[in-house]
Amino acid sequence: MAGTSYDIIIIGTGAGGGTLAHRLASSGKKILLLERGRFLPVEMANRDAVQVFQRDRYRTSEVWFDRDDEPLHPSTSYYVGGNTKVYGGALFRLREQDFDTVHHDGGLSPEWPLKYQDLEPYYTEAENLYQVHGQQGLDPTEPVRSKPYPFSPIVHEPRIQEIHDGLKGQGLQPFPVPLAIKLHEGDRCLSQCVRCSTCDGFPCMIYGKSDADINCIRPALGRNRLTLITEAKVTCLHTSPSGREVIGVETQVGDQHRVFSAGIVVVACGAVNSAALLLRSANDLHPNGLANSSDQVGRNFMKHQNGVVMSVGWKINPTVFQKTVAINDFYWGEPGFDYPMGHVQLLGKINKDMLSSEAPKFLPGFLLEKVAHHSVDWLAIAEDLPDPQNRVRLKENQIVLDYRPNNTRAFDRLIKRWIAVLKSIDRRDIAFPCSLYFSKRDPLQRVAHQVGTCRFGIDPQTSVLDINCRTHDVDNLYVVDGSFFPSSAAINPALTIMANALRVGDHLLERLK
Repeated sequence: MAGTSYDIIIIGTGAGGGTLAHRLASSGKKILLLERGRFLPVEMANRDAVQVFQRDRYRTSEVWFDRDDEPLHPSTSYYVGGNTKVYGGALFRLREQDFDTVHHDGGLSPEWPLKYQDLEPYYTEAENLYQVHGQQGLDPTEPVRSKPYPFSPIVHEPRIQEIHDGLKGQGLQPFPVPLAIKLHEGDRCLSQCVRCSTCDGFPCMIYGKSDADINCIRPALGRNRLTLITEAKVTCLHTSPSGREVIGVETQVGDQHRVFSAGIVVVACGAVNSAALLLRSANDLHPNGLANSSDQVGRNFMKHQNGVVMSVGWKINPTVFQKTVAINDFYWGEPGFDYPMGHVQLLGKINKDMLSSEAPKFLPGFLLEKVAHHSVDWLAIAEDLPDPQNRVRLKENQIVLDYRPNNTRAFDRLIKRWIAVLKSIDRRDIAFPCSLYFSKRDPLQRVAHQVGTCRFGIDPQTSVLDINCRTHDVDNLYVVDGSFFPSSAAINPALTIMANALRVGDHLLERLK
């Protein structure tokens, strides 16, 4: 069935596609949003850790494969708003030096074709759009800001305040996690967020989290020239006889097969699925995949070296909303290690049902509950370096993450250093400390921080996209999600994806004049 023609088609409604749609919605242009999922349902299961973490209620059921052809179940969500529906809302700016060539213990992180100052005004806009709470002047690696955060930082609960003060007592510089939540601590009657324990990793049933659905897509739907079609999976992009423009977006809408067309087509499916779509769209003029004359589509896949550090001490941790402290003192290394190590931030509070999804099956529930009541839970992030051999590829039309970890010495050192810091705090708390410390590296299927795969750059031989995220090979095709990152840095990528979407949106508005 033939579809209608539009000025712009945006495929995907997450941090990239949703933010871009919001930017373009008032342009007066005819815009089509295609989302393979539906609106995430508001239901009691939104707050049920068994449903969310043990039964993966809001994750895709599709199967990908690793480099050894072993199946993996990706932690990816297909809903309006994409993965922002279940993210923790931590919105950090990359550091200024992250845009330059950086020497790591495991190799080089390449220079970006634009600099921090090019994105700075868009970071500011994105922080306003997503209602970020934070405080400048405390992070020792903080880049220059033109304006303060739009909202004040989230107040620490008592146990977390103790830990914060203990970190300062060790000479460290803790600072508030910049969070995208709709919290009014001065007057809770005006607050959508209620500081519950089911935020980080959960969907929010009261819309208290600022995500691409609530903050971007729903306001944009008020524009009468913007159309959203849900449960619409794009399967292939078709090009003109010259191969220089996309003329058809082949889509499965429910049980209907439809082909849409537009003057501009934007792919924003996430770094893995965007690369897979371009590879699936191979034709006689693009035999290795659409926009892939450089052979770079799918390559340089990065997902961060992520790991959880859990401290289980003698003190009960009654904290409800835990994700309020971050540390960057080791971002660029430490004495004796002259390479970047990475970033540490608190996670949302872990409970026994979340623990049981990872713990050995023989551990009794009462023990997991005891551990959860006494734990403080941290996320450690080290940079994942771009490697052309780490790639998204297709095998019999199935997604394969052909990936091997790198920069692991820096990650391991960060974990050990952070455990040493936590031990030093415990020694201040009690004469005979009896804390336990556990750490675990995130498995491959945790792809929440996925970037790379369609890097942007000046040289069409070594990059897929130009500086405005238009493909070098196809004039009307753009990719606006985490795919464009040449490097991953060691900070949550969502705000950079959002800021870049606003930047590309301004470019498209100029092009459409």
